[in-house]
Amino acid sequence: MLPDSGLGKVVPSKAQDWLFEDIIHLDTMRKDEYDHYVKLLLYFLDPEKVKGKIADIDNPANKRAFYKPDDALYFNSDKVIDPQFLLAQILDNSEIRLKLVSSVSAVERCSYLVQKTLMELVSTELAKTLISGSLPDGTMLFPPIPNFIFTRDIGIVINQHLLLNRPAKLVRIRESLIMKYIFHNHPHFAQCQDRIIEVSEADHQFFLSDEDRILNEVTLEGGDVMTVSPEQILIGCSERTSLTAINQVISYLFDKNIVKRVSVVRIPAKRDFMHIDTVFTQVKKDVWVLFSALSRENKEFSTKDFTRHFIDKSLSYRPHILQFEKGKEIPHKFDFLEDLLDDISRYDLGCNKGTRFIYSGNNEFPFEQREQWTDSCNVLALKEGVVVGYDRNAKTGEAFKAQGFQTIGVKDLLAKFEAGETTPEEVKDTLILLPSSELSRARGGSHCMSMPLWREHL
Repeated sequence: MLPDSGLGKVVPSKAQDWLFEDIIHLDTMRKDEYDHYVKLLLYFLDPEKVKGKIADIDNPANKRAFYKPDDALYFNSDKVIDPQFLLAQILDNSEIRLKLVSSVSAVERCSYLVQKTLMELVSTELAKTLISGSLPDGTMLFPPIPNFIFTRDIGIVINQHLLLNRPAKLVRIRESLIMKYIFHNHPHFAQCQDRIIEVSEADHQFFLSDEDRILNEVTLEGGDVMTVSPEQILIGCSERTSLTAINQVISYLFDKNIVKRVSVVRIPAKRDFMHIDTVFTQVKKDVWVLFSALSRENKEFSTKDFTRHFIDKSLSYRPHILQFEKGKEIPHKFDFLEDLLDDISRYDLGCNKGTRFIYSGNNEFPFEQREQWTDSCNVLALKEGVVVGYDRNAKTGEAFKAQGFQTIGVKDLLAKFEAGETTPEEVKDTLILLPSSELSRARGGSHCMSMPLWREHL
């Protein structure tokens, strides 16, 4: 999702309510950071849209028209898709327009006059307004939804099914609503209408006290769901995803024979961790990047530390990992993240060699914590062994090199593509470094900024 103008309207007094730790400089985030991410995705997924054209695309005279979904010069790819572009298309349908405008107006408690104003906008402007919260003249109607850049949290594709989220925070309700309308109404998703999964509150939830409702809340976000093989998914129980929702998802997936195994990774419900994809992601079939605070490498877990027996176990960062298998009543327990990930590499992905682990900050204090905070473990695999990370996580880059990977800045790689010195097909075992001074302030990495709709079988 292209960084919209709402990101530039986050103010310090509202930053944490809107799930930001800091305020960002929007122009820098767009031109110097996210635009390179878009070009990189296109080069790997739809090269004809960008190959040999970058100099013209980034010519200041063109005012970034290539990146704007409402501009005639927009790249308009069916491989790299922006939600704003899809939203404008479904808003051409008068019935969908009325329903969505009414829904957003109800959620945002808009006046009837505001609802009428929204209905009179052309589809491209209405799409921008529903996302940014502001009219074309700059008038703010309702708050922005600055987290929409992190499309991973909206939903996840599990084989041929689409699991929609149920956000934990009120600030994300509108983006979830918008995407729900897109998934249910855009022709791009016509073939999966009977395979969309939504979690919901049980009937008795409405009769619970406020305290009991909190204990039985139903929340689910895509950063806590990983499709690691056709037969298994991982779900994180975290600050944003509840056990009640996880129970619903497991029951549905097993009842419909969608997967055979679901592994649940319970992590501390802390802002530091947020989702499991801020703790670990996959680099290759047998290589993972992870945060040592939740791994075997954490010295707190050492059997030589005798004082740990006197420490309240609830204070430990050690994750609780259970693997559920369809048809079996007793789940299998894993003691450490490495054990689970090694099991996936060996038995789900058929790797006979030893599984390798790359640790945030090269597992050096205090860099492992600093760089996990700036999403060193939140990388996106463009293909086997080729991942996108942030350039500011230098120690993690050293850890990648120690495991035989090369690192290269995205601008340098794009220049090599344009010069014909290499191609996406030729790039192997590489960490591509994305400029990230502003993107990292938003607390999400390249994995968060993607929502894969189709995966190639490895």
